[in-house]
Order: sequence, then structure tokens, then C-alpha cells
Amino acid sequence: MKMLINVPETVVADALRGMAAAHPELAVDVENRVIVRKDAPVAGKVALVSGGGSGHEPLHGGFVGPGMLSAACPGEVFTSPVPDQMVRAAAAVDSGAGVLFIVKNYTGDVLNFDMAAELAEDEGVQVAKVLVNDDVAVTDSLYTAGRRGTGATLFVEKIAGAAAEEGMPLERVEAVARQVNENSRSFGVALSACTTPAKGSPTFDLPAGELELGIGIHGEPGRERRPMMTSGEIAEVAVEAILEDLTPRNPVLVLVNGMGATPLLELYGFNAEVQRVLGERGVPVARVLVGNYVTSLDMAGASVTLCQIDEELLRLWDAPVRTPGLRWGM
Repeated sequence: MKMLINVPETVVADALRGMAAAHPELAVDVENRVIVRKDAPVAGKVALVSGGGSGHEPLHGGFVGPGMLSAACPGEVFTSPVPDQMVRAAAAVDSGAGVLFIVKNYTGDVLNFDMAAELAEDEGVQVAKVLVNDDVAVTDSLYTAGRRGTGATLFVEKIAGAAAEEGMPLERVEAVARQVNENSRSFGVALSACTTPAKGSPTFDLPAGELELGIGIHGEPGRERRPMMTSGEIAEVAVEAILEDLTPRNPVLVLVNGMGATPLLELYGFNAEVQRVLGERGVPVARVLVGNYVTSLDMAGASVTLCQIDEELLRLWDAPVRTPGLRWGM
């Protein structure tokens, strides 16, 4: 497979150096693998820290900035960051108001963030944690106990980030983040496998003319394989899987997310089908976001995330944000 890299061993460091050059508003520590808002710590403000394996960009480093994360910790490709990164990030952004760790439900991330929370608290940092586990496709998959954390991570980081930006205390920011996660569900589909730089070939075999329903963001197995389907048929499967688990009483936020290699032309067409299915099911839509936000390297495919919201959550979603990967209102 052809890749725009030097060597696999330096792909993350090279990307971080490039990010630093492109975004002078961020402090990018290439050696220690920590990305921080340059204005951190912000006096009196709760800090948000997240992280995970590289390969899901712009998640998480691309969501560092006013209105979202205070810091992010990138691991090697599809590999959890280590506790030292998280402790360093927490120390860099803590203003004394506390730090919220936002953790996707993958075993390595959970263990390492738990350990980091203990170490940070030993150093006098007040830490709260929120686990994101929105994927309805499978339970107890290759990398997880319980449901996987996927597209809802963006909703949690944006809405909790806005709450922190408003000056809400740690307990309230944590409660908002939990509310968003509890009200969110996701379902993804792969049209092709992804290729990690180290392996140089597809991570799993998906025959021509087939797709995988319920795929994870590391190429984990889904619910089933089927012959290739139309965009409309895929939308019906994805939305139905979500609505079997979530019965919205309020309007929803909708994320139609590309897995990395699916062009916007296809994603907007897929969104039209998702909106059709939601309309047929009587689900009111408050806001829609379409694009590649929680990716899996070069995987072709998409995921749908719905988040049931109330007036406060919608206000926080609409609040200004300025990060490399998401920005409006500033």
C-alpha cells in the first residue's frame, strides 16, 4: 500500500511536527506526545483532557482549543497513550478548578486513564472521569468490555467543553458529559478495511462486493457481513439499529461521520438518506454535522451518531468553538 509517510516508526511524531507548524495556537510537545491549548491553564476554568490511539484524526488532537478540549494525548497508531502523557497533560492545563478525563471505552484507554487519574490526584489535581460507550453494534468486542466509544466522543467533548468554557464547576461539567453520553448512540459500516503504517496491508479481509455492518473504529468485527447495499439501505439499517436502543423524546443532534476514505460527495448523499429515515420514523432533528471527524485511517465507510438533546445541551452545542477540526461562532 502506498502511504504519504517517511517510515512507519516516525509517522506519529512527523504528524505532530506538522500539526505544530500549522497551528501556532497550540503547544505541541512532540517528544512527550501532548497537545495543549497555548493559553492553558485558564484561570477558574475546568480543564478537559482526552486521548487515544492515533489514526482517528481529527479526534482527539484536532479538537483542542477554546470551546472543546484543553489537552489531548495521542498514542501510537491504534494504541492507547500511556499514563505519563495524561498526567503531564493534566498538570499543564489544571487551573485549580479540576480536570475532566474523557475516555473512550477501549480496555487500554480505560486502564491507562484510571492509572493517570490516581497519579494526578497524588500530585494534587482533582480529576473526574467520563466513559464514552455509545456504539450499539456489539458488546464485548475485540478491544472492549461493554460497548465501544465512537462518534459520541465528539458530542461529549464539544458540549462538555462549552460547559467548561462557561465556567461551570467540575461536578456540573462531568454531569453534562455523562448526560450527553447516555443520550447518544452510534452505528458504523465499513466498505473497506483500513491499513496501518506498521502492517502496510489491510487489517482484515473484506471481499469485493461485501460490506461489514457494525464495524469499530479500529477495524474490529461488526454484527454481520452482507452483499453491498445502496446508501438508502445502509441508512435504514444504521438508523434502525440506533432507534432499537434509543427512543428520542426530544430532537436529536445527528453526526454523519466518514471513516477516513469516504468523500464528502458520498457522505452528503448518505446524510440525505439518514434524514429521510429519521423523517419517516418521526424523529425531529435539531442540528446536523457531516464530515470526517472520528476516523479509522483510510477505511471507507461511515457511521451515524444520534444524541437526544434538551434546550441546555443545544445551547452548549451551538456555543462558539475554535479548534483545528471544528470551529464556528468565533
